[in-house]
Amino acid sequence: MDLSFSTEQLQIQNLAGELAQKELAPKAAEIDRTSAFPRDSLKKLAGVGLMGIGVPSDFGGSKSDTLSYLLAVEELAKACASTTLIFTTHVEASSAIVLGGSEDTKKQYLPALAKGEKLGSLAATEPGSGSNVFNVEMSARADGDHYLVNGTKAFITNGEEADVYVTTVRTNPEQPGPIGQSMLLIEKGSHGFSFGTKYERMGFHGVSPRELIFEDCRVPKANLLGPEGGFMMIQGAISGGMMLGAAAISLGIAQVALEGTIKYAKERLQPAQPLTAYQVVKFMLVDMSTAVDAARALTYRAAVALDSAAPRAALDCFKAKIFTTEMAVDVTNKALQIHGGTGYCCYLPIERYYRDARGVTIHTQPTETLKDLTAMFLLA
Repeated sequence: MDLSFSTEQLQIQNLAGELAQKELAPKAAEIDRTSAFPRDSLKKLAGVGLMGIGVPSDFGGSKSDTLSYLLAVEELAKACASTTLIFTTHVEASSAIVLGGSEDTKKQYLPALAKGEKLGSLAATEPGSGSNVFNVEMSARADGDHYLVNGTKAFITNGEEADVYVTTVRTNPEQPGPIGQSMLLIEKGSHGFSFGTKYERMGFHGVSPRELIFEDCRVPKANLLGPEGGFMMIQGAISGGMMLGAAAISLGIAQVALEGTIKYAKERLQPAQPLTAYQVVKFMLVDMSTAVDAARALTYRAAVALDSAAPRAALDCFKAKIFTTEMAVDVTNKALQIHGGTGYCCYLPIERYYRDARGVTIHTQPTETLKDLTAMFLLA
């Protein structure tokens, strides 16, 4: 399979890389320390058109193929994983509207999302069902031209900062599992919609993870994405991009950790020779580099398969998410070990890389849940 990049793909990669190092990287440590939401960084992404990468040009976006998207995500994640997770969540929320929104809904929301004037979020996880998005309890009961939405969402990225939420709801209580579920677009400020707990987490400190509370929240039926019971239609279409977006974040984290560790090992004298003189360190670096390259190949292959609608492309996406997120934890752990005590200190970014990498194994779908889904495809 040819994985050479087109001129357009390289342009997007370079654009994202230059912006990331100039605008995102200098702020990353402060965002992590203070849990500040990076509004200014998102404006910079919007200024170069990246916030609209999931939106067609008819609605003011700059929609690109999946590989271009992943190249951008990887570059951004090298600089600031929090900003990148906010970005990927926004892109996938926009993609859900592209896939399931009516023409009027697309015209109403997509241009503002593409310009970064509004921020999107995905709201699926619940306190009771956790990552099992196929068994949500939040109800949406028909009431004339509206739905009355009741329930709670948990750990929602972009939390209180988003403007529109692609929300998974149960529109048919008689139908168990995903058959009775739908997706609704709910605006911030809707009557009956409020915010609860702001979670203090191990990593990704800048993403404003919040609890969303809905109490008889009135949502127009026009905000339904796809038909009633059409959850799987939308979820199935965007899940590949979600998985690969998470994988690309892990690639970026692992790559920057590897590069920083190679530099440190060359410069650090112990006692009078660099760490790279020791075979154990050299072998660790080789293992780290090989793992990153293998994960990148698996992720890029999955992107090509997804865009070409190849048979079992979903399986490739699941495998890429599983392997790459676990790889990033292992690589950042080895990076911290090579740095020794200095790596364990907060004035170097290594410990942040490790904390953020660990979070991606849980994001979207935890590894164990995803392995179960992957086994279903594999054994079918």
